[in-house]
Amino acid sequence: MTLTHLDENNKPKMVDVSDKEETTRIAIASGVIQVSPDAYHAVMSNSAKKGPVLQTAVIAAIQGAKQTSTLIPMCHPLMLTSLKTDIEELPHLPGFKLSVTAKLKGQTGVEMEALTGVSIGLLTVYDMLKAIDKAMVIRDICLEEKRGGKSGDYTKSNQNI
Repeated sequence: MTLTHLDENNKPKMVDVSDKEETTRIAIASGVIQVSPDAYHAVMSNSAKKGPVLQTAVIAAIQGAKQTSTLIPMCHPLMLTSLKTDIEELPHLPGFKLSVTAKLKGQTGVEMEALTGVSIGLLTVYDMLKAIDKAMVIRDICLEEKRGGKSGDYTKSNQNI
């Protein structure tokens, strides 16, 4: 197996995508943060001392996705055409599920942008609630779906874990 991020001298490199076809590429990632009942109540009642937790997490998720190439060494800087977020309340945990959809028309995929957005958004929830609950758990960060590009489409539900 050839590693694409190493050159013939075994030195790290960023993959050359200049010959790849420009296509519409979409990636959806998600993750969950489980919080204490007190932390969940603070979010739902908008009484967290640091401000509106979910709104701030959405902004952080968007900013995180946009900054992916500065955080992940071999990622290309991308001209994203769309970033969408969704936060689902999970009162039975209690907690929240954050989903990020990244889209562009380009020569490389947006999976890392969607995954980074989810990670940064959930870390922001943790940061804003850590005074209430230091035992929060961030989990299940994964790629849910990918469309476009040479490797074709991917849907998590079609894969064996």
